[in-house]
Amino acid sequence: MAVEQETKADFQWFVLHTLSGQEQKVKDSIEKRLKVEEVSDLIKEVLIPTEKVAEVKKGKKTTSTRKFYPGYILVHMKLLNEKNQLIDRSWYFIRETPGLIGFVGGDRPVPLKTDEVNSILAQIEERQEKVAPKVAFEKGETIKITDGPFQNFTGVIDEIDPARGKLKISVSIFGRSTPVELEYWQVERA
Repeated sequence: MAVEQETKADFQWFVLHTLSGQEQKVKDSIEKRLKVEEVSDLIKEVLIPTEKVAEVKKGKKTTSTRKFYPGYILVHMKLLNEKNQLIDRSWYFIRETPGLIGFVGGDRPVPLKTDEVNSILAQIEERQEKVAPKVAFEKGETIKITDGPFQNFTGVIDEIDPARGKLKISVSIFGRSTPVELEYWQVERA
């Protein structure tokens, strides 16, 4: 899914800054208005880079989608002509989208470089295939217990079991290190 080197007046990737949590609304609005306002010749694709994340709560595994860049979306469009000047039709079409703050770069948006786009597209492709844990813990990390009989104790992670969403933690109780098994949702970073 690599992108070829593009020239001016070709389609280029631009980054749009959206209101927090409005990424999908902005994407849907652009895609819906493309046909109505007849600018599909100028805008090829709207993309929200996401990955699937898993979380285990109370023994149940749930999968959700997390954005790589919250507050930003990518648009593959013709915005600059051969003379590197803005194309008014596509500029105003995007600027008038509800929930949009503007182009990254302000009034002089700079397209993403080909290698930047390829890197983002590769990340999306790679992360679509596997589900990552929502919170990634590391062995040896100090955490605080937020639920259960050991609430408010701190401990050190000895083992991580992402398939079950469990951690084995050494907690110091009465001066002795005691192993405790907890679920991800019962702890937080100290």
